Amino acid sequence: MVASRYETAFKLYPYEKVAAQSGTPERHPVVIVGGGPVGLSLALDLGKRGTPVLLLDDHDGAGLGSKAICFAKRTLDIAHRLGASTPMVDKGVVWNVGRVFRGDGQLFGFDLQPEDGHRNPAFINLQQPDFERFLVDAIRVAQDAGAPIELRGRNRVTGVEPHDNHVTLDIDTPDGPYRLEADYLVACDGARSGLRDMMGLSFDGRVFEDNFLIADVRMKADFPTERWFWFEPPFKGAGQSALLHKQPDDIWRIDFQLGWDIDRAKELDEANIRARVDAMLSSQTGKVPEYELVWTSIYTFQCRRMQSFRHGPVFFAGDSAHQVSPFGARGANSGVQDAENLAWKLDLVLKDVADERLLESYAAEREFGADENILNSSRATDFMTPKSKISKSFRNAVLDLAGKHAFARPFVNSGRLSVPCVYDGFPLFCADALDGPAITRPGASCVDAPVEDGFLLDHLHGFTLLAIGGGAPAPFTAHGIDMPVVHIEAPSPLLAKRYLGAAKTALYLIRPDQHIIGRWSSFDAETVEAALSTSLAKG
Repeated sequence: MVASRYETAFKLYPYEKVAAQSGTPERHPVVIVGGGPVGLSLALDLGKRGTPVLLLDDHDGAGLGSKAICFAKRTLDIAHRLGASTPMVDKGVVWNVGRVFRGDGQLFGFDLQPEDGHRNPAFINLQQPDFERFLVDAIRVAQDAGAPIELRGRNRVTGVEPHDNHVTLDIDTPDGPYRLEADYLVACDGARSGLRDMMGLSFDGRVFEDNFLIADVRMKADFPTERWFWFEPPFKGAGQSALLHKQPDDIWRIDFQLGWDIDRAKELDEANIRARVDAMLSSQTGKVPEYELVWTSIYTFQCRRMQSFRHGPVFFAGDSAHQVSPFGARGANSGVQDAENLAWKLDLVLKDVADERLLESYAAEREFGADENILNSSRATDFMTPKSKISKSFRNAVLDLAGKHAFARPFVNSGRLSVPCVYDGFPLFCADALDGPAITRPGASCVDAPVEDGFLLDHLHGFTLLAIGGGAPAPFTAHGIDMPVVHIEAPSPLLAKRYLGAAKTALYLIRPDQHIIGRWSSFDAETVEAALSTSLAKG
């Protein structure tokens, strides 16, 4: 049987004809193209802020295949703010520990979250279709509460025409074509972005000469819920490296390095895939349990990005704007950070609270984030797949040392795992005026910590003043924005460690995406008003 191009794992927004498909093109404040993790996160964020948003997807739900599986703590913190994280964490496989092997022996292990006091774990493993399904569930709840979010499945964009202050889109549906207009358009349509191609925009970078085989295997196994990575694996046919991860529903993700000059059809033959999986399982367990091949694919390492993420009223986010190799889990996680960065800025500009200039900061900040991810992914790929004798000698020397000496272990690169982006020195942030911890300096995202009635991040919505110790300033209004004050008179030891350090008192100004604008030892109205002006790009 030939699968339909519209076959999905979950049919979340079936096609329905709408009145807007006839007559004069309707104008929308924001149109998003693409119903993956990035597009859905952005739609939910905008809608919960009260900004009307229309999402178009050429399918009618989450696609087949597990695709992205590792979702980081920062992504889960964002999903929690959006009301979507609880089912994700409940279903996902929680993990904090990773192990690195060479051949038959373990080189070392690591804990990504060695300290308590966080609502969310360092990572969960959850198949991308489930992540998308839970976002759509949260959108339905938000719609019932009045959020102006509309999802249209089987609406495929066939043409885009940017103008000075809006965009015109041509849409194809099962009932024929129609047109619509958008004040702002956000392309979240993936690495093969049709919108990017229609606009004739480049997608530059580096394609690495290596391929990896993904095999999602359903089986009962006693492996721990950890990330296992092998250099020079001891099982036949694995190439220079291999990776094992547990997913929900008794599914295990296995990655095998194949090399560059391969016969893709041959490698995807079920008998050849099973030979590799059998070799791995027998090497680790002494036998081969019964298993089912759920999904297989071959991917090539690529690190690329657009030169600019903004083109007039058109924005690009997620894989449509940047692509990285999968080791490090920096793809979907950085895309969700794109969505969070853009949502509050579009919302304030459309509500005339902020000037259009604020939108320029989206491209600047997230291009910086993409460069950081590409740098880390490129270094990981070069370490994992050295392309010269000198590079391989260096890699092997590091591995030799890492098995014996702790100082060498940070140099072992099996993928630098996703962490929140810190916008050090960017224009919307203030100079640091507090002798506080580096982890919560201006430009960084807020770190969670326990408070009397739960966790700190639960209290940070919109622009917020966080006062720790001392007295509480009165609620503050400036530039048309009412800022609530969160006062923690007696901070827990973990909150004090993360936000006070050597300081006795602190005042933080936090923007809607929970990044820290500035921090001071005490409240001064003039200083805070100036910092808010800076964060709105009015300075």
